Amino acid sequence: MKIGLNATCINDKPTGAKQRFLGIYGELIKRLPEAEFVVYEPFDCRVGDWFGEAPNLSVRRTPLPSEGRARKFINGLSYWHSALSRERFDIFEGLNLPLVKAPSGRTLLTIHDVRGIKPEAGILDRMVHKMVLGKSLKAADHVITVSEAIKSEILQVFPDLSISVVYNGLNTYGFEEVFEVDQQAVRRKYDLPTEFILAVGHLERRKNYLRLIDSMARLREKGRSCNLLIIGNDRGGRDIGERKVIEERIYAAGLSDSVKILNGLSDFEVRCVYKLCTLFVFPSSYEGFGIPILEAMAAGCPIVLSDIPAFREITENRGVYFPYDDTEALANAIKNVLSSNSERTRLIEYGSGRVNAFSFSSLAAQLEDIYRSLMPRP
Repeated sequence: MKIGLNATCINDKPTGAKQRFLGIYGELIKRLPEAEFVVYEPFDCRVGDWFGEAPNLSVRRTPLPSEGRARKFINGLSYWHSALSRERFDIFEGLNLPLVKAPSGRTLLTIHDVRGIKPEAGILDRMVHKMVLGKSLKAADHVITVSEAIKSEILQVFPDLSISVVYNGLNTYGFEEVFEVDQQAVRRKYDLPTEFILAVGHLERRKNYLRLIDSMARLREKGRSCNLLIIGNDRGGRDIGERKVIEERIYAAGLSDSVKILNGLSDFEVRCVYKLCTLFVFPSSYEGFGIPILEAMAAGCPIVLSDIPAFREITENRGVYFPYDDTEALANAIKNVLSSNSERTRLIEYGSGRVNAFSFSSLAAQLEDIYRSLMPRP
């Protein structure tokens, strides 16, 4: 079996797509030593180096940037036809839009979400994205997405697709290697309080941080002051960064003494912060999956989640949820969990068991089954 992976959208930035690529495909390459894997990497990131010297992996460096859709599309017009005509792939999987169709074998497309066609997107952006998405989905021989929630969204707009779900995953070993001395070093470095609520994710509008800050102000009004730490990088392009707006809301709410935003932490430091926090809150208005939920579970954190389909799916309807547009409900959910030792224990115990369902080895096995099901029978 010869498998091509179009990883030209992956770079060094910490994203769910990068984590998925490293974890699932790293395991898949090990699971299929008899298969030949070819990874197409962007010119601005040595993606292939992340897999070491796997004997069944070769890397093609492309003239395509990892970011910048227009430039990637233009450069790809001449590159892909020539590059793929020299290969005879059984499986060629694209990890970004627009889909590049291989001239041989089966072409797959992985989709993380469809927020580009949601009403929150601008009218022009929505029209363009729907056109590109539609053409890519129809060109794919099979579609893979990261949750049943996103599968349902896709099929509502583009029915009759051949589509499977392979969840995102997590390597829990990284959290098992975080010790108390490491946690305290991170606490001192970033001057973290003894107790604090944690939120993790890029500073985008859909992460709903403004409502989270408003809920902190509401809790203070009720006599329950809480420290809040947000870990996230500002974004650009379509996902306009909101750091300035968030900081203005913190100041206006009189919470400058209790709300802090950090970025640039290493992966290890972020794991330490998970271990240190009292409660993890994920208030997003829209997600295709939610890897921070898995990270919080692995760290032994109780969790409060916005009531969106992907979050209920990941937690099997056994979490604590609030309507993402209801500040009062969010404040009450936080207060109730912080006030109940039994509820925190329940959430921690459930999460520690549930996170095992998202191991990269089991997810790679699912993807292998999909690949084999698409191969012609002898």
